[in-house]
Formats: sequence, structure tokens, C-alpha cells
Amino acid sequence: MTIRTAIVLAAGEGSKFWPYNVVRQKAAFPIANVPVVRRLVDDLICLGVTRIAMVVGVGEASVRAALRGAAGEIIFVRQPRPEGTAPGVLAGAVGLDEDFLVIAGDVVTARENLKSLMECFERERPLAAVLIQPLGNERPLDWLIAFPEEGRLRGIEGHAREGHYRLCGIYAFQPDALAYLRDNPGLVTRVPVGGMPPMEAEIAQSLQMMVEEGQLVLTIETLGYHVDLDKPWHILEANYHVMNDMAARLQENIISASARVHDGAEIHGRLVLGENAIIGNRVVIKGDLWLGDGASITNGAMVQGPAVIGRRTQVRDYCQIGEYSSLGAHGIYGHGAEFSGVALDTVYCYHYCEIWGVAGQAVDFGAATVCGNLRFDDGETVWRIKGRPEVPPHAAHTSNAAYFGDFCRTGVNAIIMPGRRIGVYSIVGPGVVLYEDLPDRTMVMVKQELTTHPWGPERYGW
Repeated sequence: MTIRTAIVLAAGEGSKFWPYNVVRQKAAFPIANVPVVRRLVDDLICLGVTRIAMVVGVGEASVRAALRGAAGEIIFVRQPRPEGTAPGVLAGAVGLDEDFLVIAGDVVTARENLKSLMECFERERPLAAVLIQPLGNERPLDWLIAFPEEGRLRGIEGHAREGHYRLCGIYAFQPDALAYLRDNPGLVTRVPVGGMPPMEAEIAQSLQMMVEEGQLVLTIETLGYHVDLDKPWHILEANYHVMNDMAARLQENIISASARVHDGAEIHGRLVLGENAIIGNRVVIKGDLWLGDGASITNGAMVQGPAVIGRRTQVRDYCQIGEYSSLGAHGIYGHGAEFSGVALDTVYCYHYCEIWGVAGQAVDFGAATVCGNLRFDDGETVWRIKGRPEVPPHAAHTSNAAYFGDFCRTGVNAIIMPGRRIGVYSIVGPGVVLYEDLPDRTMVMVKQELTTHPWGPERYGW
């Protein structure tokens, strides 16, 4: 590999990702307990990249924290205004006179995709090379669409009505491509009639300019999984793919010498156990398990793998953790609770809770909080993203999940209806049935109407 420099873009507001964009840049959101941008940087270092320009803006502190201790030379460049991805690249490319990669910091992608793009670029030496992905059952209206022909890009269209491939936010460029990024007109001009592009200078438009001027732009199709962390349901989709990849790469048990596994545990799967991790008596593990340092599964708890459980998290007292679940550090899951999905650090879930979805940092579930995962009509929930109605394309997996923002709480017997989102710092009070999304910094309570009547022994004839 000869590409030594990468520009990683992590400066956007990520408003479609609400409620998980409020306290962090979405590139810092963890998948299987590793921040997305950290996964990217670690993969780039493994592929020979030594210098990374991290373009930051909103949520800069969370990106810096996610990259603490990462290898390689990492410099942080602040994009002064959110004017689009092309200006973001230019901010990170000051003084650059060699080939370079550009990667959106919020993509969860297989390392093989990065390697394939780099190898093709270095072999063919085009002005640019782009990673593209088949749409599958997703709508072209939701993406920047690429039109490839025999491995070459013939054009792009913003949120097209037709098309079979989307741009993945991963590119390789020669230094001469910077001129096309500088001369970007400030919006995507190739859109459907009535497409209404925003005033943002997108890399896609610079690619279109290259094609129109006869420059060679190669297209490389994804080899492995690729998820753009654009909307909340993409968290569950990315988590699913990453954990499958982890399981495929796991060859045998990896058990620390200080870890303990009780003879009374029933285990069907491979184990990766950290320092002082504990699997106790009457525990049932079905599937592969990654258990962090000091974490414990005790007293009849059941874990359906693959599952990732963070350091010092306690899973105990006959609770049940569903397959493809990722639990952050310092959490407590116990006393008959059921949890499936993704939870960040310091989540408390016990006393007969039944949760399916995503829980942000330090979410506190009141006893018997329940998520309604199935609708009475067996249908899928229609979401509204910035006012636009959408149904997640992988609806059976994600549409009816519940999404709990960071630092939110629920009271006893709260019921969250399918597909609802709870904002950051918000509270769903005891006995509330939540039918609508709850904004940030909001408490919703039941207003109870009481009636009183005289009552006593005389009512029974005394």
C-alpha cells in the first residue's frame, strides 16, 4: 500500500441521528462498544495509513475522546462552517501533495472494503476512485446515487428516483482532484426535477465535474458490510453486521487466566473473557460471547449470543439478554429483566423490564418498563425524520424498536409504543403509555383523575 494519508470527516450536526447526536458527534457512537471513528482509524492504521487529518466541528470533544490512545499521527482540523463535505476535505488537505483517502467518519464498513478501494486505486492510477454499494431494498431517494459502467463512474445524482448503487462516503484521490473540490459550485446540480438540493458543497458534485471533463473515476463495489450511521435504526443494523464479522473471525476460546467459569454454567458457544470476568452457577450461554474485564454473568442469567458485554457490567438474577445485543460498561441487568439491542455505558435495567432497541448512556429504566415491539396490525411504524415519513428498509429488524436518548429515565410500569424515541435528559413518568416521540429535556406524567366516596361497614348491612 502506498496511500499514507487519510482525511476523515466528522464535523456534521447529524440531526437525522437524533436523539444520539445531542451529546456526541455521531462518528463517536460506539458499535459493539467501540466508537465508529475509532474502528475506522484502527483499520486505516492496519492498512498502512500513517497520517490522519480528522476534520471536526460539532461534538469535537467526543471525537477526540474516542481517538484517545489511537496509533498513527492524528491531527485535528476544525471546519469553520458546515458548508458541506468538499470544504471539509479542503480543510484537512492544507499542504497535501500526495495521494489520499477521504472517509466519512460515521460509516461502519468492513476492512476489506477499504483495502479493495486502495488496491484498485494504486493499481489503475485514476484521478479518483469511489466505493459504491448496491441499494438492495433501500430507496434511491434516500441517497446520493452513483451510475457505474464497466467499473467507471458515468455520473451521480442526488436523491434520484431511479438507480441501483449509492455512494458510500469513501474515496481515494490524486492531489490534482483538489482543484475540483475547490471549484465545487456549492450544491449538487444533478438532481431530479423538483429535487431541491440544499446549499452544501458535496464531494459527489466534484465527482460529477470530473466525469464531465473526461477524467477517469473508478467505481469499486463493496465486498463486505457497509452501513452509513445516518438514522437511529442504522445502529441496530451496524451492530448486527459487526457482531457477525466478529463471530466469523473468532477461531477459538480466548479466556484470561484470571477469569472464572463455574462448572454449573451451561455454555454453547465460544468465549472471549477479559481479566477477572465471571460466569457463575446456573448461567446459560447460547452463542458466542465477549465478556469484558471485571464483567459478570451470575445467578441463572441467560445470554443468547452473539453478545458483547462491557467491562464491569453485571448480568444477574435470571435476566435474559437477547442475541446480537451489545451492552456497555458499568451496567446492571437483573431480576427477571429482558434486554435486546444496544446499550451504552451505565445503563440500569432490572425488575421485569422488557426492552428492545437502543439505550443511550446512563439510561435508568424504572421497574417493569416495557417496549411494545409488535403493533396490533402487525405493521411497521412510519417514522418522521426531519418531518419526512420513512419506514426503515430493514423494518422487521428495526422499525418497531424503541430508542432511548442519553441520560433519560422511565418510571414504574411505563410503556413505550413501537418505534418511539425519547430525547436526552427526558423522563417518561410512572404508568405513562408513550405514543409519540418525547423531545429533549421534557418530562411527561400521567394526570390522574381521582374520585372519593364514603365507604364503611354500613355498606354491608352492619
